[in-house]
Amino acid sequence: MVKLFLLFSLVISGAFASEGGANLAHTWVGYLAMVVFVFGYYFIASEEKWEINKSKPALFAGTFMFMLIGIYYSVNGLNPDPLHHEMQVLIEEIAEIFFFLFVAMTYIETLIDRGVFDALRYNLTSKGYSYKKLFWLTGLIAFWLSPVADNLTTALILSTVLFTIDKENKIFLITGAINIVVAANAGGAWSPFGDITTLMAWTAGKGEFVDFLYIFPPAFFGWLLTAYLLSMYVPKGEPHFDVNTTPKEEIKEGGKVVIFLGVFTIFIAVVGHILFHFPAMWGMMFGLALLKMYSYYHKVRNKEEFNIYGFMKKVENDTLLFFFGILSAVGALYYLGWLTYITKLYDIIGPTASNIGVGFISAIIDNVPVMAAILKANPGMGIDQWLLVTLTAGIGGSLISFGSAAGVGVMGRLRGIYTFASHLKYAWTILAGYALSMVIWYIQFEIFGLY
Repeated sequence: MVKLFLLFSLVISGAFASEGGANLAHTWVGYLAMVVFVFGYYFIASEEKWEINKSKPALFAGTFMFMLIGIYYSVNGLNPDPLHHEMQVLIEEIAEIFFFLFVAMTYIETLIDRGVFDALRYNLTSKGYSYKKLFWLTGLIAFWLSPVADNLTTALILSTVLFTIDKENKIFLITGAINIVVAANAGGAWSPFGDITTLMAWTAGKGEFVDFLYIFPPAFFGWLLTAYLLSMYVPKGEPHFDVNTTPKEEIKEGGKVVIFLGVFTIFIAVVGHILFHFPAMWGMMFGLALLKMYSYYHKVRNKEEFNIYGFMKKVENDTLLFFFGILSAVGALYYLGWLTYITKLYDIIGPTASNIGVGFISAIIDNVPVMAAILKANPGMGIDQWLLVTLTAGIGGSLISFGSAAGVGVMGRLRGIYTFASHLKYAWTILAGYALSMVIWYIQFEIFGLY
């Protein structure tokens, strides 16, 4: 592990040469952009200390880094066309995630308005479930829902449920949030459309649909160990519930239709991507159109205001702008040539150690560009190694609160409660689960060849 850390430090510091093409990493703009990224990352990580929303430093770093690149091109009289092309590609990538999140959050706000989560909370608490049982129930739902939907949407929905159960018990909320994030990422890792990195590997032809299902054992048991260790910190007792004073919560008119439309929207997004190679956000935007059409029908039929635009105002814009900023910053690092050094690990320590290291790198940077860089470099690996890097890129993001889309979404949903610092306190439980996943992968794939 020490050797891996030292090599990673050398990689990040630019000790190796880039392969072909223009590399601006070792110019003044490359070093200055890295400084901006590091400072931005620091303020993102310490948002609670400085009382600053994570979107502010992320948005500043992402946009300013490209401004610096533009200045470098202008001063040196370089042709800006390659930069413009890269920015157009980046804008498309950001737009896909941005609008995907926007629709998912709009659906969640609509479900909140229709009392869906209040009804679920009532059903859970009225049965007298303890905090610990609720902890396990939400984790299990997250693990099994994520492969069908996706890790981000799953984490957003269940963190909302968690918050409606008990808004005051912070220990329960923090441990429950971590459990949901880890479960959602683990569940999404073994499904070709449960996580964007798995989807990237699948569409790149690194494995057939059924091949990714072999990742299930390491993903499941890794989460199970983390959940068990976290459960020791879940407070005893149960949420306050008085049947005499607590009115029964039921889903309002139209709520069940919105649930169906939400599931159908995810289905359309997945099928559209598989059959027509549409970006997932296209299916999501179609689902938003269906929701808006249903809101009109609901208003005409029930004479009740069903204002989708009102729900849009409640969307976590902080989370959306954070994604824009952090993806822009990572895109700038990629364009400057910094991310190409990650693949150099494969030449130094071999595929297994490198792929295990990808999990840590993806947590620090972002799993999407890291996976994109590896797929582009296309190191010679067998199906066992491609499944390993898919697994580590999927679950590695759980190590840091904003290392995955699920974590970022929950941070926005539980602002001020689930933070970088609160996540870091229990990070050792996630690291233990990560290590167990690697051991199970090695036994399953390298010793017994069960794939």
